[in-house]
Amino acid sequence: MRSVPPDPELLALNTATVRERWNLRETIEGCARHRFRGIAPWRDRLAQMGVREAAKVMRDNGLSVSALWGAGMFPAPDRRGRQAAIDEVRRAIDEAAALEAGCLALVPGGLAGESKDLAGTREMVRDGIGEVLHHARSAGVPLAIEPQHPMHCATRGCVDTLAQALDLCDELDRGGASLGVAVDVYHVWWDPQLERQIERAGEKRLLADRGMMGDGVVDLPLVRSWMEESGYRGFHEVEILSAANWWRRDPDEVLATCRVRHQTAC
Repeated sequence: MRSVPPDPELLALNTATVRERWNLRETIEGCARHRFRGIAPWRDRLAQMGVREAAKVMRDNGLSVSALWGAGMFPAPDRRGRQAAIDEVRRAIDEAAALEAGCLALVPGGLAGESKDLAGTREMVRDGIGEVLHHARSAGVPLAIEPQHPMHCATRGCVDTLAQALDLCDELDRGGASLGVAVDVYHVWWDPQLERQIERAGEKRLLADRGMMGDGVVDLPLVRSWMEESGYRGFHEVEILSAANWWRRDPDEVLATCRVRHQTAC
């Protein structure tokens, strides 16, 4: 299986990959030029363009929205802050519904204020997701928890492993299809339980300073084989956050390289 290149029709671009040089409209047009079939916008750039206009331009260019990004961050120092975060996620769910997005990706959030209470922070994440889950179900928008690398635990990702994310899915949405996971190999490749947890995830939901696919130490074809063996058939989302390299390059070069590397390194 590892020797078979991925389906080129499954390549999707996370717009963070070219956000330093292109606005959302330029990114949509670039995806169309380079024959990407999927796109995953971030909410800040979506707000600049407008949800209705963005949805129309994406459809006109033949793009499916693999995910909407920029929601979550549930922990806060007080009840008012936590409620504000929950309300913001509800707005993000409505935006994802308008885009007909495959899911709304959730970055859990880290320690609030001066807190050192990691267990309490994780409870806030659990409770926050629980508060928005009914709204997501009603809107027909699956939620996807993105585990973060442990180095981000204090600042943005108190859910650090795929196992922790799946535990939340089991607790809050047992047997359902409204809550899943986003598997970003940058964040989870190191986990010795990764293959087992991908098998556990089944069809719940490969969303992958970062290097281009094939430049680093991560065995991407192996991870893809685990995902496909578990039943995953969705988009392969490329997200390259690279201030020192790829963000400085011509975005057309970046997208062309993404397409080549998707076939040769994934």
